[in-house]
Formats: sequence, C-alpha cells, structure tokens
Amino acid sequence: MSGKPRLIYLDWNATTPPHADVVEAMRRQAETDWGNPESVHTLGRRARAVIEELREAIADHAGSDPRDVLLVSGGTEANNLALAGVSALVTSRLEHPSVIRVAEALAERGVPVRFLPLDGRGVVEPESVADALGELPVGATVAVMAVNHETGAIQPIAEIAELVRRAGGRLHVDAVQAVGKLAPTLYRVADSLALAAHKFRGPKGIGALVFRGSPSLLRPLLRGGAQQRGLRPGTQDPVAAAGFLTALRLSADGPSRYARLAAERDRLEAALAPWAEPNVSSGRAPHVSNLWVPGLRGDELVAALDLQGVCVSSGSACSAGSSEASPVLSAMYDETRARESVRVSLGDATPSEAVEAAISVMRRVLSVRVRRA
Repeated sequence: MSGKPRLIYLDWNATTPPHADVVEAMRRQAETDWGNPESVHTLGRRARAVIEELREAIADHAGSDPRDVLLVSGGTEANNLALAGVSALVTSRLEHPSVIRVAEALAERGVPVRFLPLDGRGVVEPESVADALGELPVGATVAVMAVNHETGAIQPIAEIAELVRRAGGRLHVDAVQAVGKLAPTLYRVADSLALAAHKFRGPKGIGALVFRGSPSLLRPLLRGGAQQRGLRPGTQDPVAAAGFLTALRLSADGPSRYARLAAERDRLEAALAPWAEPNVSSGRAPHVSNLWVPGLRGDELVAALDLQGVCVSSGSACSAGSSEASPVLSAMYDETRARESVRVSLGDATPSEAVEAAISVMRRVLSVRVRRA
C-alpha cells in the first residue's frame, strides 16, 4: 500500500521553516539564559543581553539606532502600532490586512484616509501619492509595503520616500516580505518599518517596529509596565529573541540565495502556461508567482494540490479560511479573477527537484480540472 505523498512546500510567503541554526540557538537560550530581561539579577541580565544584541542587529539592518527598535509579536502588531495614532493616512488596497483594517478604523473615527488608485501592475504610482498628500494636512503618513505579500510586486519605495519628505509627511514601510529576499537598501529610507522573524526562517510570535522620530507620534496598543519606554509593555522573550537574532544574521546573504529562484519560478510558469498566467509578470521578487487559472476556483485548486502533497495558497495567510476573494487581486482586477488565482512562493531551501515534482503534479491536476474554450 502506498503512503501519503511527500509534502512539497511552496507557500513560503505564509511562513518559512525555522532554520536549524535558529532552532539550536533557541534551544541553548532556553536551557541557560531564560530569565526575565527586566530582572536585575544574573539570569535577568543575561536574558537582557540577548534582547539588546537583537535590538542592535535590527538597528544595523535598518540603518537606525537601537533606541528606535521596539520588539513586538510580529508584522501585524508592528503595522498597527505604527499607524494607530496617525493624523492622516495615504495607503492602497494592495496592503496587508493589518494596514487595511487600521486604515478603515481610522476613517470610521474621522481621520482623513486616502486609498490610492491601482491597475493590473500591482504597483503604487508615486505621482498618485503626491496627489493624495496634496489633499491632506502636512504631517500625513504614507503606508506602502516593500514587497507585496500576494503578487511579489516590488514597490518604488525610494521615489515615494522622496515625495513624502518633500510634503513633510512620514513613510511607513511593511518590509515583512522583503527581509532576506531583497537588499535592505530598498526599505531603509522609511521613517518606520515592520519586520516579522518567521518570514525569514526565524520563530513565530516575534517581530519589530523600527520607528524613527518622536515617541509621542506613537499610540501604544497595550497598557502595562515601563518596558520599551512604555510604548510596548510586556515581558520580552529571550528565547524568541535568540531565534530572531540568528535568523536576521542568516538573512544577510539571503538576497543572493533568493536570486536563483527567479529561474525556478519562470520554469514553473512556462510549464503551466497552457492553463495559467501570472497576475504580475515583471517588477517582482524572484520567488513569487501569483497565477490566474481561468475557470477554476483558487481554493479548489489549493485543496486538489494538497491531496497530492503540494502546498500552495489562494491568498494571504491572514485571510485563509474566509470566503473573501483576495482583496489585493480584486483591487487590481476584479473579484472573479481574484477567486481564480493561486499563489506559489518558493524559498531559499526549495530544491530544483521539488519544483520539478510540483510542476508534474500541477500539470496533471490542471489538465483534468481546467477545460479552456
């Protein structure tokens, strides 16, 4: 009797497998320096040392100061913390739900919010940012992600940053999908940055907000102790911090490792061309392919592939399990196309053999399920 098919994981944008060095660093930390970083005794000081080392490493990565680094639970909290207290906001429907929902809540409170127009390229036009800022008071915040979580489209961060500064505003960049895949020069120009360790081989449940400028611009989401200047109170975990630190160090040469994936992604897209076409075909990160399969629901294709041992997704992991079509693709195209799309995302540990095996499975499934006119 044959067993279950061996899993081929092609959903790296949802989360990444923790690197072996990360797991080992966390194990060592848990065994020896697991104390409360706020305690003044020996165990507390040793725990605090890794927290501060992580803060310094994040600051170095972001081109900032360690005092600008707030450790949080992940990208969602970082985005919420960065934007909850803004006086006016410019963003688009390309953003992660943790930005969109905040924007909608701000609008309900009467805060001026502008959603930018979009087209099928999935890129925010700098000129539209300038136009929106012209309609708002000085000091407005612009929120633009570095790399789109669904399509992989790379946003023109440098051009947008220049326009925002000229207008006297602030730029917040969700860099969650960019760290370890593209050079940090893409997003270092931002006034604030969101990072999440589990997107680049680190542990879940820990991330960072890098926020340059006066702390008075932040509205704390939590109330409690004085940790992190009271901006993000709560006991910090030195075990998770050790994993984050190791993953961040490993990510330094990640862009070169990810660059090779463009050829693998292109090979997959060419093999599936009889049934599918990319929703974004240029100006994207090398590891992401978002495919439109006319006539077939994306969630049905995801389920069919899962039965054959291939793991892909039909949208953002934060929207998985809901009946909502991809908000990103709906904004770029329409709801029908959004429902007929799947995302394939590779990783730096994805072997060529796995891509080849996935192509074979996907061609077989698509040939049965899709009947093009």
